[in-house]
Amino acid sequence: MNKNTNFERTLGLGYVIVVVVGNIIGSGVYKKIAPMAAELHSSGWVLIAWIVGGLITLLGALSNAEVAGILADTGGDFVYHKKIYNRFFAFIYGWSLFTVIQTAAISSLAYVFAQSLNSLVSLPDLFPSLSSFTIGGVFFPFADFSVKFAAIILILILTFVNIKGVKTGAGVSKMVLILVFTGIFMIVIFGLGSPHSIPTRSFDFSSTSNDPVTISAFFTAMLAAFWAYQGWATVGFIGGEVKDAKRNIPRGIMIGVFMVIAIYLLVNVTYLSLLSIPQLEQIYQSGNQIAAIEAVRVFWGDNGALFISMLILITTLGCTNATILASPRVYFAMSRDQLFLKRAGTLNKSNAPGNSLIWQGAWASVLVLSGTFDQLTDMIIFAVFFFYGATSLGVFILRRKMPDAPRPYKVWGYPIVPALFIIFCMILFCNTIVTRPREAMIGLTLIFSGVPVYWFLNRTKKQ
Repeated sequence: MNKNTNFERTLGLGYVIVVVVGNIIGSGVYKKIAPMAAELHSSGWVLIAWIVGGLITLLGALSNAEVAGILADTGGDFVYHKKIYNRFFAFIYGWSLFTVIQTAAISSLAYVFAQSLNSLVSLPDLFPSLSSFTIGGVFFPFADFSVKFAAIILILILTFVNIKGVKTGAGVSKMVLILVFTGIFMIVIFGLGSPHSIPTRSFDFSSTSNDPVTISAFFTAMLAAFWAYQGWATVGFIGGEVKDAKRNIPRGIMIGVFMVIAIYLLVNVTYLSLLSIPQLEQIYQSGNQIAAIEAVRVFWGDNGALFISMLILITTLGCTNATILASPRVYFAMSRDQLFLKRAGTLNKSNAPGNSLIWQGAWASVLVLSGTFDQLTDMIIFAVFFFYGATSLGVFILRRKMPDAPRPYKVWGYPIVPALFIIFCMILFCNTIVTRPREAMIGLTLIFSGVPVYWFLNRTKKQ
């Protein structure tokens, strides 16, 4: 074991962009248009929801970029919150990442990968006699165990890849992103050029239902779009490994988010030109279809469906790898401050936080076995927006506490841009408590389960 506790700064702007985009583009680009269509009943309003969701994401990214420009270091928002607020708030953030936000994201992405793999090769049933085994009547660890086992294997393989070093992990993400971009642009080019395509249908604001589009419906649809944009802030976790981090991280965040917004608009215009709103609503109601697969099937038939299934497999592989790569840097930073397991603060011979990666992989595998993926998704959004808002509030606090600190980037539109994003975070947080009380309470329980852990670690440190 390498006793070194400092990362080497080896990543340039290109790798920062790769990590940003790789952490965002997952399953949402293929799946989320169907529930949005079912909510809004209008292709034009679906596109507006994608645009507004992207703009809100951009508001948060711009605010985060100013904070990163001042405080960029390994651990990302953990480091920011410690400087802006205090050690306790920073610990609760890091604890939330480990218990639900990042590990649940890894398990969910790996599960989607395994589902796609199962649709291609039909995985053999494993322990079918134990499928009804339950823990407390809530968890069924052996239900669909072949899919869960494949998801766990993926997590373990990608964990091993990233133990070999950040260059290896980032290299895998870069290679996967090239394949994903190639596949997506093939869909756009051949889809829009297909004789079955009706591009003008993408911008039709007429509703297929007799009801007008309400603010509530638009907000719900925008949340679906926002899930597809989730993950951009993760790049801050590797701040200690980025060359000229205070310039390259803000630039990488903005370039990466702009790229994703453009890609999402192009690909969703393609879907809407190939599939009508009633068809998308039917896909959503079926529960077992993916909009992207049905859109490609229109102009490429069953071979196209096979192609897009493989693309989804590659995309979720890349997003899972990018999430596994970045997240352990937070636990490493926490350990340096004696706010996590001590061995998490050491690096291996490849200059990677090997112990943090192993513990993260183990807990993510446990979450795979829990099988509560939809519930975890709701909890992820609920928890992460609370901390996104806290980081944006830090723009105002740091301008008071550190007025003379060098700022390679100042948020455009200050104070309106960060204020708007903070208001949105507050609305989302309160709305989740009202509309999803069970998920909100479970999320809060997991977050505040860190309070006794913090007390224990603080007491041990004093002793």
